[in-house]
Amino acid sequence: MLLVIDIGNTNIVAALFRGEEIIEIGRIFTDARKTGDEYGIIFRSLLRETGVRIEEIASSTMSSVVPVLIGPFVSMIKKLTGKKPLLVNHAIYDKLPVRPPAARVYEIGTDLICNAVAAFTRFGGPCVIVDFGTALTFTCVGKDGGILGCAFAPGLGTAVNALSTNTAQLSIVPLEAPASSLGENTVQAIQSGIVLGYKGLVEYLLSRMKSDMAAAENISADDISVIATGGLNSVLQPITRVFQHFDKQLILHGLKEISEIVRN
Repeated sequence: MLLVIDIGNTNIVAALFRGEEIIEIGRIFTDARKTGDEYGIIFRSLLRETGVRIEEIASSTMSSVVPVLIGPFVSMIKKLTGKKPLLVNHAIYDKLPVRPPAARVYEIGTDLICNAVAAFTRFGGPCVIVDFGTALTFTCVGKDGGILGCAFAPGLGTAVNALSTNTAQLSIVPLEAPASSLGENTVQAIQSGIVLGYKGLVEYLLSRMKSDMAAAENISADDISVIATGGLNSVLQPITRVFQHFDKQLILHGLKEISEIVRN
């Protein structure tokens, strides 16, 4: 079995692959103050709940956008399984089918690399990956696997949390499309501004990116596929037609692909 771990800014997601079968073993809140030993206790508990014995884990691969947690997790996984994990970082990028620009190899997040690898190997290029996470990220992958560029915006959850945190009379509301853009109450007004507003943001930015990619790669914009991922991608699914593929677990598949590519 392969253990994959994605350490994000908000959540840490861990899953096991038994061949192509994926078993999500846990999603926990990211806490940079916890030690490797504390995370070890949590992971042992999560594994017990799945019924998987630690001895069944043959290898592990991890990605982290929280630098201070890399060391504790490497130590924890080695103590847990007896083997160091494969760490997604710039040292292995030359082995991957996608590649960031050489001048910016240290800038691009490993989560975006994992998404790009999964999208390119599963759906082909050129493509744009839209990840609805803590941040809303757009990653553009060319026809030959080069990462042409990215765009970042606050995620939907981040935006609505900021709105409720910094205003006295606004509360957190369900992230779903209202029946009309004319909000008749506070909840509908926030849903109109956030959900419908982000629909416009996503659709315009994708249109602009596909146009710029087409010019840069001498291709048709119609040949560029768009993949949606991340926990909140379902919010826009019912109200837009700009996505050709949906894969909530894209980053986990990317970690698996990277593990196979680098280890084989």
